[in-house]
Amino acid sequence: MNESQRQLSLVKGGHRYLFRYSPGSEADVIGAFASLACDAETEFDWFDAAVLSYQMGRRLEVELDELDELRSS
Repeated sequence: MNESQRQLSLVKGGHRYLFRYSPGSEADVIGAFASLACDAETEFDWFDAAVLSYQMGRRLEVELDELDELRSS
């Protein structure tokens, strides 16, 4: 994984879900969460999608705060 890539992971039951993505492709990743949550053959559910979406949002918020601090100084 290079510096510009982001990563989210979830361990549930005997499965590990790993999502790697580039900044700017968050909507595609959220779409992947939704697809997995709709798939009855996976243990990944809507709660898992919500947790990972929240984590992604928090990361974006922290990055935006850091950028704002750099601009202010």
